[in-house]
Amino acid sequence: MGSVTATVASPTDANVTRWFRTFSAIVASGFRRYATYRQATVAGAATNSVFGLLRYYIFLAAAGATGRVAGYDRAQLATFVWVGQGLLAVVLIWGWTELADRIRTGEVAADLLRPVHPVTSYLATDLGRAGFASLARLLPPVLIGLLFFDVYLPRRPATLPLFALSVLLAVVVCFGCRYLVNATAYWLQDVRGPLILWTLSSGVLAGLYFPLGFLPGWLEALLRYGTPFPSVLQIPLDVLVERDPAPMQLGLVGVQVGWAVALLVLCRLVQRRAERRLVVQGG
Repeated sequence: MGSVTATVASPTDANVTRWFRTFSAIVASGFRRYATYRQATVAGAATNSVFGLLRYYIFLAAAGATGRVAGYDRAQLATFVWVGQGLLAVVLIWGWTELADRIRTGEVAADLLRPVHPVTSYLATDLGRAGFASLARLLPPVLIGLLFFDVYLPRRPATLPLFALSVLLAVVVCFGCRYLVNATAYWLQDVRGPLILWTLSSGVLAGLYFPLGFLPGWLEALLRYGTPFPSVLQIPLDVLVERDPAPMQLGLVGVQVGWAVALLVLCRLVQRRAERRLVVQGG
């Protein structure tokens, strides 16, 4: 006899409007939820700004007398650093363990009984969080860069809309990675090992500590197209500073689309397998 999972099926054409209305309501609730942490928001923005100063002057030293390194000039490096510091809170590489905690305590059973798939529900909440972070955590470092440093401003009309799309895809890609790391709790219970591995690898491979252009060309290409990490930070920043020609920019965003779709599908598959495991265990 086949097993039956607790989550509901995907929406049909008849209730698509209702589904989008529900999704939008969860996004709005996620925005309001994270808007309540005002002191943490101010402290996080200040911390990111301080580290932005350190990173910027380290990159200037790497650029040396020529003023260029890895295809970036000084102005592009300034934009890369200050926008990157703001995007760090928008994509939220670290710090999210809500799903793992609910699995450990058993509260995840309530998620499985709701009329919205857990992946969809958590994604909508995360998009609301990212929307608030775009206002409260992205703008302060960007304003500091604009006021005190010679930053690079996009020159192509399509760059800013493409950057906005790239950031949205980066949030989805990062969410997919974090969801999969958290979902290991279905089997491991204690997810500190996978979380530490994700923390150590994501910062380096996503381009947070240094642009991946500093690496040999073959290694940069392997990471950019063969792993989802650059889609989290490196690609949106490269799109903004116009490091590559316009067709290449579109191709990079296409890479993000591919990773976003693949990760969300994988999240649903892992969730379904986990639900079957819970049913077998009597959970």
